[in-house]
Amino acid sequence: MNQLEQLKQFTTVVADTGDFQSIKQFTPQDATTNPSLILKAVQKPEYKHILDKAIKDHPKLSTGEIIDRVLVAFGMEILKIIPGRVSTEIDAALSFDTHATVAKGRELIALYEAEGVGRERVLIKIASTWEGIRAAEILQKEGIRVNMTLLFALPQAIACAEAGAQLISPFVGRIYDYFKKQTGVDYMGAEDPGVQSVKRIYNYYRKFGYKTEVMGASFRNTSQILELAGCDLLTISPELLQQLANTEGKVERKLGGEGGAVSIEKVALDEKTFRFMMNEDAMASDKLAEGIRAFCADSGKLKQIISGMR
Repeated sequence: MNQLEQLKQFTTVVADTGDFQSIKQFTPQDATTNPSLILKAVQKPEYKHILDKAIKDHPKLSTGEIIDRVLVAFGMEILKIIPGRVSTEIDAALSFDTHATVAKGRELIALYEAEGVGRERVLIKIASTWEGIRAAEILQKEGIRVNMTLLFALPQAIACAEAGAQLISPFVGRIYDYFKKQTGVDYMGAEDPGVQSVKRIYNYYRKFGYKTEVMGASFRNTSQILELAGCDLLTISPELLQQLANTEGKVERKLGGEGGAVSIEKVALDEKTFRFMMNEDAMASDKLAEGIRAFCADSGKLKQIISGMR
């Protein structure tokens, strides 16, 4: 078996793309999207019809509401291909507004349900700010499942689990980027700070019995992926899925086997502790802020494209 086939024995493989045509060949269980991936996809000729239809069918809606329809349209196409769940992201501009995030989550689920898709097949992606986590807690109690994204540190992961989030997406590659820039070291395998962060979170969840799923995300190379074999889920770009599919060699389970982490202390987390711990972690603070800005910028570009077509 190639490395992708072996990885699927230990971990649920998820496709990280808005390019649903590229998903078919890898047969993932789930798929994830984000504003940057959707922006990239709508600029391809083969997907222009999705944008055209959303604009034509809803001439009186605002640009933001058109974007919601585009996100759901991509999600609908992806759900025709995969057996599992699709993740659809809330506008990052709402990352510090609990009430607006809750309202948007309800709106997106309503759009899916209007198309005949059950809410169990959709994960609403929310940035892992304190306000976003509080919104996730409300949505989960309503049966709307969430995928907590832009997650870089243990306090975010703990807060998400205690809020009852269905799934978290700790970002491996962006943590790697930060420390590589700081140190000049090209980290590999178990030495990678992004890999270490996900392992720490995974082991913390297992030690204290949290049910929230851990899905490693934002990979830069297959070494990071293989070092997390055994994680609940891993969401991987088509390019890296292809590399795994083209590569022979044994894949070993690194997480979830016998043994596991040992000395981990439980963290008592309230809002003040969360904010202080995030403030003390320069990498997590910088990357969270940077990620929100980047997603907002790409949403803005998508709005410009739509405005230019109306």
